[in-house]
Amino acid sequence: MGKSRARRFRRAPFSPTGPEQRRGGEDGPEEEPAAELLDKLQHPSAEVREYACASISKLLQQKHVIPAFLQRDVVRCLGPLLMDHSLAVRETATGALRNLSACGGFEVCDDMVTKDIMTPLVALLKECSTGLDANQLSPKKHREMDKNYIEDIANEAVNLLWNVCECNNTAVSIFNKEGCLEAVLRCMKKFSTNVDLAISVANCLQAVTEDNPDLLSSFNASAQQILETVMLCPESTMKHILLRTLIAGTIWNIKDTIPPGSLGSMVNAILKIFSESLAIDAGETIIRMNEAEKNRSKLATETETEENMSDVIDNCVLSEDDDMEEIPKGKVRRENDISDLLPSDKWELKEVTALLMAQQTALEIIVNMCCSEDPSDDEWEEVSSSDESDLFMENSYNEGSGLLMSPLCLSDEINSAFLNNLIPKKILEKTAFPNSVAVDICMHNPSWKPLIKKLNAVQCRALTCLHSILLVSDMDCLGGASALQSLAQHLSQLIFSKTELPTDTEFLEAITSALRALLQTMASKNISQCMTPEQLLALCEAGIHSSNASVRVNAVSILGISGSVLAKGQDTAETLKMIGKFLLDVAMKESSLVVAGEALDALFDVFADGKEAEKAAVQIKLLPALKEFQPVFKMRIRKEGKGQYSTDQLCVLDNVKMNLRRFIAYQETLGKTPT
Repeated sequence: MGKSRARRFRRAPFSPTGPEQRRGGEDGPEEEPAAELLDKLQHPSAEVREYACASISKLLQQKHVIPAFLQRDVVRCLGPLLMDHSLAVRETATGALRNLSACGGFEVCDDMVTKDIMTPLVALLKECSTGLDANQLSPKKHREMDKNYIEDIANEAVNLLWNVCECNNTAVSIFNKEGCLEAVLRCMKKFSTNVDLAISVANCLQAVTEDNPDLLSSFNASAQQILETVMLCPESTMKHILLRTLIAGTIWNIKDTIPPGSLGSMVNAILKIFSESLAIDAGETIIRMNEAEKNRSKLATETETEENMSDVIDNCVLSEDDDMEEIPKGKVRRENDISDLLPSDKWELKEVTALLMAQQTALEIIVNMCCSEDPSDDEWEEVSSSDESDLFMENSYNEGSGLLMSPLCLSDEINSAFLNNLIPKKILEKTAFPNSVAVDICMHNPSWKPLIKKLNAVQCRALTCLHSILLVSDMDCLGGASALQSLAQHLSQLIFSKTELPTDTEFLEAITSALRALLQTMASKNISQCMTPEQLLALCEAGIHSSNASVRVNAVSILGISGSVLAKGQDTAETLKMIGKFLLDVAMKESSLVVAGEALDALFDVFADGKEAEKAAVQIKLLPALKEFQPVFKMRIRKEGKGQYSTDQLCVLDNVKMNLRRFIAYQETLGKTPT
């Protein structure tokens, strides 16, 4: 049976509706026509231009209105305002373009780059980064400097830059050529006083450093020193944990710039940060932070009530004695109200969100650390066959030790750091279902409800991480046979603990990938499996109806592994018949050739050897069924192959076609062998 491939995570696209999305003025009339608002961008009054930008920013959060603005060339209308004389206009214009890039998606970002948004954006970013040191923007100070416009504008600009670089290679090339790295690193230096700006920069850096060798030479000793300083910052808030995690991901992306002698300590530092993040119980944090939010809200209400009562008393006293010295307005509030010392509105929610993003990011980077750098990794989920996958595992073989590569595919020293930081243990903890109390809190609180999706995402990333570790680790590293059996029981509980089998596509893909890799490892070491064939059949019945081809591939592969183990036992013919019928049905009826090919591959493994397999094959009439299906499969490859499948996938299918011919010939020889 072919081995599943390690998944390599690409950075997820930015969320168009995330909590950090820039919002414009809340009072702008949404019904105001796009044309009228765009006309106001040319108004001589800065306040009118700011109002127009804020109104556009708000409207652009609604995807259905974006085409109307694009038709009126909103990018070229807003672009010049990035260098407007008014700082408030700069901020709202950049925020509007940020919303456009986030809500419009890849095609809109491509269009923004085509319309040269990078020219004013780079100019703005460089001016902001210079102004951060001087605490002013050229040519002169503005009346708006009451609030720190420089950092706020820089934050919007960096987020816009992140969005377009995430989507467009031309934007990344401009980032490289225009020296944007220096500008964003200047912004990063503000991490001790403006963690939100630093997080934006870290997100941008992680995006632009991925698969970007042209940028590596720009990471000189000074640049690396800035990143190292941020990694070592002692602050323990969830936002700072997220910041350190993102920077760790950036350093992993630029690992080729690290001297070989420092590589071990660098990876150890990265894994220590990931361990710190994964050690935190997100469910308990939600419970604690939600309670803190309630207490803060209650305290604020009580304080406001006391203030109102004090005002009433003050007014009564003053009315009784007009000669008494007047108490300055607001004096009572300043002396008794501690709200300025408390977190800002939704601080607790933002902290939990930052924690979940840190954990998800850490898990994704660990997956990338474990996986191959094969350029075809983007197609990992569609490619699977005995020949191709065995080649992958052969490439993962360490000739010196005779074992599969250790985690991270690096030295024993680094592998030791991986284990010393308890990464496998913490990953396993994250594969459990989210805390039910925490989920209930989120369900009954509209502003916290989006956290449920983030909790589930962390679980799925942990399962994918587990899958990758199983692929590249030897059995001793995983804890031996007993640990693998315990892991199998754990995965079984995740699948069968509820009354109905899971249907969520992301979860199904993650759990079946992990289970497939685990069963492969256990089968190769002759470790008994704890799941019954009936349980596996039920799971595969659910999986084969998924709309996700990867889930369907995993389903038939799992049955193939289980069936090949059963074929070596005794009195298993009846179960093998069920498995054989299932796989035959998939091969003949599956719409995806890749899944059909995997089903055939599984059949070859199940019925390759053994008396029980021979008996079952005869009873389900496997040979005549395959002989009848063989020309159909060939014709499908010829007709459907070129237009729908990649070169790698077609190569895999050709191997399956050749193996089908060989398997039929093998089955025919069994029929001729005298009993």
